Amino acid sequence: MEILMAFVKAFAVGGLICVIGQILIDVFKLTPAHTLCSLVVAGALLSAFNIYPILVDFAGAGATTPISSFGNSLLTGACEGARENGFWGLFSGLYKSASSGIAAAVVFAFAAAVFFRPKG
Repeated sequence: MEILMAFVKAFAVGGLICVIGQILIDVFKLTPAHTLCSLVVAGALLSAFNIYPILVDFAGAGATTPISSFGNSLLTGACEGARENGFWGLFSGLYKSASSGIAAAVVFAFAAAVFFRPKG
């Protein structure tokens, strides 16, 4: 029963984040790029006010899988780097926390470009 509740919480929170993104696209007529940036910034703002870590504790993968968690990870890494190394630690912490996501995006984009024909 406990695992079922974990799935329900993850589905509800992840679904809510996706609904917010869809509302930004449909109602406010934002482009997908603007929506993506809005969700990343929202994740960073929620992290700045210490709300996103509470959401992660509550929903698990429902909060760590959507793009808003990228903003959380960027801000968390930058703050940790700044605490350890001062001003320049902001940048090194940012890259340290985001490097796996950026590397995965580059590798998968390259694989998609190799295996699929672009339209046009």
